[in-house]
Amino acid sequence: MLIEFSVGNYKSFRDVETFSMVATKIKAKDSEVDENNTFKIDDDLSLLKSAAIYGANASGKSNFAKALGFMKRFVVESSKETQTTDQITVEAYQLTSTETIEPNPSFFQIVFLLNNITYRYGFETTDKEIISEWLFFTPNVKETKLFERRDGEIVPSPKFKEGKSIVEKTRTNALFLSVVAQFNGAISQEIIRWFLNINIISGLDDSTMDFTSVCLHSRNLVNEISSFIKKLDLGIQDISVFDEKLTKDSLPIGMPERVKTAIIEESGGIRFKVMIALKKFNLDGKHAGTEFFDLQKNASEGTKKLFSLAGPLMDTLKKGKILFIDEFDARLHPLITREIIKLFNSNETNSKNAQIIFATHDTNLLTNKLFRRDQIWFVEKDKTGSTHLYSLAEYKVRNDASFENDYIQGRYGAVPFIGDLKPLFEVPNTVEETNA
Repeated sequence: MLIEFSVGNYKSFRDVETFSMVATKIKAKDSEVDENNTFKIDDDLSLLKSAAIYGANASGKSNFAKALGFMKRFVVESSKETQTTDQITVEAYQLTSTETIEPNPSFFQIVFLLNNITYRYGFETTDKEIISEWLFFTPNVKETKLFERRDGEIVPSPKFKEGKSIVEKTRTNALFLSVVAQFNGAISQEIIRWFLNINIISGLDDSTMDFTSVCLHSRNLVNEISSFIKKLDLGIQDISVFDEKLTKDSLPIGMPERVKTAIIEESGGIRFKVMIALKKFNLDGKHAGTEFFDLQKNASEGTKKLFSLAGPLMDTLKKGKILFIDEFDARLHPLITREIIKLFNSNETNSKNAQIIFATHDTNLLTNKLFRRDQIWFVEKDKTGSTHLYSLAEYKVRNDASFENDYIQGRYGAVPFIGDLKPLFEVPNTVEETNA
């Protein structure tokens, strides 16, 4: 489970900003919201099952998702994908004028629960090398160091025996944790697997459609995915997935030949074709069977997005994973987004305590009937272009307040300040001077 994530000096984040899934001591207006939206770890810690992030366009919501995505990708791949001279694909904050010769490193830290033990892992990096790296855990009450990397020196503690012989094998542009995992370090491999359970997707594309197709084709989660799609009033009666031969002619016109060849080789010349069954009616309006249609060619953009989301959503709920969705509400009806969130905010449908975090503009979700105040987060840029992250729990707000109305009126910030657009369409007055 995710406890908190911090990022600094990355894209629009200049200062270190921290996002938390810790349930604070506040109480919701409805006690059922507290019971369903949180889960208890021990007497001192309870976590949230969901969190929403609001903010104006270009305020940093997508950059937050990219920060978490970069950390996951770098942890999983840095020991395998890089060579000694390769640059690290990190993008530091660039809107501060500085005369320092060496760039300041970007900061990433995550706190999480794994096998009932709390871990705190993080690193600082430039595009050339890892500046620092650390891993701590709390097996009982006191936090204990497993290893620390400072000033080019890596020092594993006696409790991190798996890392002792790996120090010399670690390149300056590779994470020590990743290298130890590659050499079969038990703790390190467990942490890598935890990172792999974080799924970060965008609501603006259908990049996870293949994942849903694979789940259906392999009969994995087929009942859950089919039931989810059928109950969303899309008119879909059944879904089938077939193997289809992939040829160069079936790929987009204009795609380079070498790209077509690479796609066919990687896929083995086979791709999935998803067919959806819709009701067929006679002239009297009576049901007269079903007709199958190609999902990609005939379904609406909203239907394709819901199909794309179905696999990750069901996989996350069934296996207790973590899902981050950027632009969650894009192409979806507000009632559908609400029902998806309810799946997570429920002891019945989310028995594994899966967590969903999403960035959205859908203010219909801003209600105390759906969220506690600590589940609502905002991102806002200051006058220097730096993104700041804060929770509604930081405001003194009554439990029966209208979160949506107050947000739209700007009481919590994180809204756009729009100038007067009327002058753009005004016709200039022309005065012709005449001689009397």
